[in-house]
Amino acid sequence: MKIALIGEYSNLHWTLSEALRMAGHEVTVVSDGCGWMNNRRDVDLSLKDSTLKSRIAYRVRLLGILSRLRGYDVVQIISPVFLRAGLSEVRRVFKYLKRNNGSVFLGAFGTDYYYTKACLEGVFRYSDFGAPRNGVFESLEANTLWNEPPLREHNMYMAEECDGIVACLYEYYRSYSPVFGEKTAYVPLPINTDDITPTAVYDGKVRFFIGIQKQKSRLKGSDIMFEVLRKVADAYPATTELHVAESVPYPEYARMMQGCNLLVDQLYSYTPGMNALQGMASGMAVAGGGEEEMYALLGETVNRPIINVIPDNDELLRVFADVAEHPDALEERGNAGRRFVEKHHDYKKVAEKYLSFWRSRI
Repeated sequence: MKIALIGEYSNLHWTLSEALRMAGHEVTVVSDGCGWMNNRRDVDLSLKDSTLKSRIAYRVRLLGILSRLRGYDVVQIISPVFLRAGLSEVRRVFKYLKRNNGSVFLGAFGTDYYYTKACLEGVFRYSDFGAPRNGVFESLEANTLWNEPPLREHNMYMAEECDGIVACLYEYYRSYSPVFGEKTAYVPLPINTDDITPTAVYDGKVRFFIGIQKQKSRLKGSDIMFEVLRKVADAYPATTELHVAESVPYPEYARMMQGCNLLVDQLYSYTPGMNALQGMASGMAVAGGGEEEMYALLGETVNRPIINVIPDNDELLRVFADVAEHPDALEERGNAGRRFVEKHHDYKKVAEKYLSFWRSRI
């Protein structure tokens, strides 16, 4: 098949493209590299800055790219807002892609209206919308904007008009599937296990590793977890080290991760994200999203290696202190995590799931 993947989140589309190409398909990835992450792509669609000159150059480049995005069997867009443009322009481009290609699929890969709606309606026990911070509910304005008419109606339009919706986490699948039924598929995140070899070191010391995105520190809960980790590292200096990667491109992030043995990921997630899965593929133990609902959706009843965390400071302190007091227990989790990724997230297996769903909706 001829496939176009437009937009990027944490190397998802590029990793998927690698497996699709290995299976003999023609793939074009068009993206901005997910901003500062600078993920690989075939066609660059980055916006340098917000100046008028840069915005004009962006639109000129977009027009040239669109002239070549015709005749594809499958086009998948990363989110309802897959371009750095106004909603009306994004919708015009969406209609163009629909007219000039076989099928267009919407990615449920991040915060959008349907996820926001599910969170605010209390579908989940906790989320980045209902985080108990000292017992007080706090919403994040940038997220709740999805519940306002412009974004809400735009997202609803895209979901109704696309040929299928792919959700990469349990939370996103749970948000879309009650509304769209079989039009929605859960497909796990793809990890290139061929290129990731175990680098974790287990020598009796816990080496915590946390990645912090400045603009998303509060959203991801890394602000809370970092403070708890600092307390644990200070309390257990003989058995712990704390390593921090702050807003660095992925190659640098991966380099800094080498030698660490416990990756601390998103606080509010039920499901491991790309960073957690890459850490597991490298043989690290992971503390992050590992709820029962995620394992059930995967059909995994035996190998459940993730140290699940919840947004409760006292519980976080207890969990990480327990890790610091029992460093020898980490290696087993690290080995189990690698097996988990190989079974459920290997990029070639994931690509086959995508192909199966796409073909069912063409």
